[in-house]
Amino acid sequence: MSSTAMERPQVINLPNGDRVPPMFSPQEMERRLGSLRALMGELDVEAVLFTSYHNINYYGDFLYCSFGRLYGLVVTQTDQTSISANIDYGQPGRRTYGENLVYTDWQRDNYFRAAAKLLPGVRRLGIEFDHMTLQVREKLERALPGVELVDVSAGCMRRRMIKSPEEIAIIRNGARTADIGGEAVVKAIHDGVPEYEVALAGTQAMVREIAKTYPHSELMDTWVWFQSGINTDGAHNPVTSRRVQSGDILSLNCFPMIQGYYTALERTLFFDHCDDASLRYWEINVEVHERGLELIKPGARCRDIATELNEIFRGYGVLENRTFGYGHSFGVLSHYYGREAGLELREDIETVLEPGMVVSMEPMITIPEGQPGAGGYREHDILVIGENGAENITKFPYGPEHNIVRA
Repeated sequence: MSSTAMERPQVINLPNGDRVPPMFSPQEMERRLGSLRALMGELDVEAVLFTSYHNINYYGDFLYCSFGRLYGLVVTQTDQTSISANIDYGQPGRRTYGENLVYTDWQRDNYFRAAAKLLPGVRRLGIEFDHMTLQVREKLERALPGVELVDVSAGCMRRRMIKSPEEIAIIRNGARTADIGGEAVVKAIHDGVPEYEVALAGTQAMVREIAKTYPHSELMDTWVWFQSGINTDGAHNPVTSRRVQSGDILSLNCFPMIQGYYTALERTLFFDHCDDASLRYWEINVEVHERGLELIKPGARCRDIATELNEIFRGYGVLENRTFGYGHSFGVLSHYYGREAGLELREDIETVLEPGMVVSMEPMITIPEGQPGAGGYREHDILVIGENGAENITKFPYGPEHNIVRA
C-alpha cells in the first residue's frame, strides 16, 4: 500500500446537506429505542451493534445498500449512530435518526475501526447472531479485545412483531398500493405478452403511487413477479420472457416497498378460460383461504390455524401439494432481508396472535406439470389484528368469478 493511502483517514464525518424528512415521528423512533434499551438492560449489554437491513432500518430509519460492504448501527443507552461506507457520502447521514460515522476504503477493515471508535471499553455487546457471519464476528472480536458478544436478534424480533399505529398506517398504504399494481397488471395481460412486460406495468404503477404518497421516501426495491404456465409452480419464481397463452394459469404478485416496509398482493388468474380440473383446484384453495381469513383473530395460536387448514386440504386429497406455511408477519422485510420467524402460520409456531400484529393469509398448492390442472394456486390477503377481530386491508378481488382475464 502506498504511503499516500496509508495517510488517508480511516473514519470521517461527512455532513452534506439538510436531513431528509423522516418516515416516522421522533416519538415513534424513541418508542422503539426505549424498548430496545429496556432489552439491553435485561441482557446486561452496554451497547448493540446491528448489522442487518431490517434492524438498522427499524431503529435508525436508514435503509442501506450493501453492494458487498458492511453497514451498522451502534445503539447505547444515550446515543445511536449509523456506520456507513464512504461510497454513499452524505446520504446515510441525511437519513439516519441519530448520528452517522463514515468509514473509508483506504485501508482494509476500516469498518471495524469505526465500530471500535463508537464502542470504547464495552464489556458486553449485543449483536445479531442470525445475521453476522463468522468472518465478521472474528474481525469484530479482534477489534474489541475481551468483548463478550450477546445475541439480541430474538428479542428484537419479538418487539418488531407488534406494529405501532404509524407502522400500520404505512402497511395500509402498502396494501392499497399493491391493489393499484394489481389493476395495472391485469390491464397489461393479453395474448402473447411476455411476463416481464406485465411485471413492468405493475411496478411502474406502484412506484409512482409511493412517490406521490411519500415524496421524501427512498424508492428502492418495489417489484412484481408475474408468472405464467409452469412458472407458477413456485411462489418466488422470477419473471421470464415466457409469453402468455390462452388457457394459461397466471400468478399476480405485487410487492410495494415503502422505506423497507413490505406489503404484498398475490392472486391466481387464468387467461381467456379455465378448464374444469384447474377450476377444482382453484376453488379448493379459495375455500382454504376464506376459512383462514375467518381463523385469524386475537387469541388464535399460529399452529392451530395451520392444523385446521391442513384438514381441509387433506379432505380433498391435496395436502401433499401444499408448498409452504399459511402466512407470515409484515413490517421491515423484503425478498432479500428480514423475517419475523416467530410469527408465521405454521404447525411448529406457538405464537398467539395479539392486537397490533399484521399477518397474511396465503395458502398455496402446486399441481405438477403433466397432470390435469397443473400449476400453482395462491391467494394472499393482509390482516391487521385488533382488539376484537382482524381487518382485511387487501381489497383486490379473488377467485374464479373475478380473475379469469378475457382475451
